[in-house]
Amino acid sequence: MTLVLALALFAALAYATAGSGLAGRVLGQGTAHGSGPWLALGGLGAAAHLVVHMAATAAQGLPDLHFLSALSLVALGMAALTLAGAWLERLEALGVLVFPIAAASLLAYVLGGQPGQSGTPLPWPIKLHAWLALLAYAALALAALFALGLWAQERALRRRRITRLVRALPPLTQTESLLFRILVAGFVLLTLALAIGLVFVENLFAQSLAHKAVLSLLSWAVLAALLFGHWRWGWRGPRAVRWTLAAMLLLGLAFFGSQFVYEFVLVR
Repeated sequence: MTLVLALALFAALAYATAGSGLAGRVLGQGTAHGSGPWLALGGLGAAAHLVVHMAATAAQGLPDLHFLSALSLVALGMAALTLAGAWLERLEALGVLVFPIAAASLLAYVLGGQPGQSGTPLPWPIKLHAWLALLAYAALALAALFALGLWAQERALRRRRITRLVRALPPLTQTESLLFRILVAGFVLLTLALAIGLVFVENLFAQSLAHKAVLSLLSWAVLAALLFGHWRWGWRGPRAVRWTLAAMLLLGLAFFGSQFVYEFVLVR
């Protein structure tokens, strides 16, 4: 067993145990508060997750932008943001969803990907562009989970059916506030990534990159419109949920949709 595989198995086990422990508290007590040991285990999983990528791409340096590698890095970002949110905003319940996603994506990368085979090392501006884009993906993926949680809370309140999972979420107003704070962070990261790409990526609108650039710009425009509408007209609720999911869908298609076609359908 290689070091990378051993670390990946350890990280996946830590994630899975932390996620199941948090789920047990949520389903059993209706709250994830007081889940320090499970969060610490999730933190160990995230640390091992990062070391896996560092070890797998030691020759070329991070990031490896193959489909499964990028997916794993985005999940790592989601796990790191979840741990930060649990510490700052009492958002432990997010780990019930995020930690299993991180475990599955990491195992898919190690078992089905090609760790470390990224070709020519990337220049630093392109690496910075890639890192910012991956962080934007992670932030918006987390925002999409918040949007779904907001939808579930509003639906439960309308139907007066408050489940333990819904009860474990922050109050509705706090969920909505956190959603827009994450959207602002994702928007800033995406803006920086696009700006660096426009400056440093040659032929950004060439045939092989045009669809990625156009879809990313469309996602940026949707986010900009949503944030402006929230600031100017108080957009929230179902409209915020729809626009958040639309922005995430466009951004996901921009890289992961096209990359999936290239690597698994066209086998390029």
